[in-house]
Amino acid sequence: MKVVLFVCLIAVAFARPDGDAEVLRDEREDQGDGNFRYTFETSNGILQETVGTPGSEGQSNVVGSYRFTDPDGNVVEVRYTADEEGFRPESDAIPQPPPIPEFVYELLAIAEQQRSSGVRFDDQGFEI
Repeated sequence: MKVVLFVCLIAVAFARPDGDAEVLRDEREDQGDGNFRYTFETSNGILQETVGTPGSEGQSNVVGSYRFTDPDGNVVEVRYTADEEGFRPESDAIPQPPPIPEFVYELLAIAEQQRSSGVRFDDQGFEI
């Protein structure tokens, strides 16, 4: 439930302030056993949809999405899953790291070869 509140706060924090926004849709269903579903939408473009089911470790597993308009006028949509493996958002708006350069893989292969052949290094990086 904390994850759901956190996600709602994020959506509200990034949404453009609009004191005249009206709630267009507010649907809630909670079965009391960890199964729940809710959807809300406002006139300023905020939309939140969430479905929760009981998790294997006593938590609620949550799948959902939220959408809002950023200060530049772009519509941002985030889809997420929160379960035993943590919170995993997906969105084109989330920055992605650049690809790992090929030389890094080459260096890792060299390090593995050295370890497997028994080569060891001290704290200063010199071969022992």
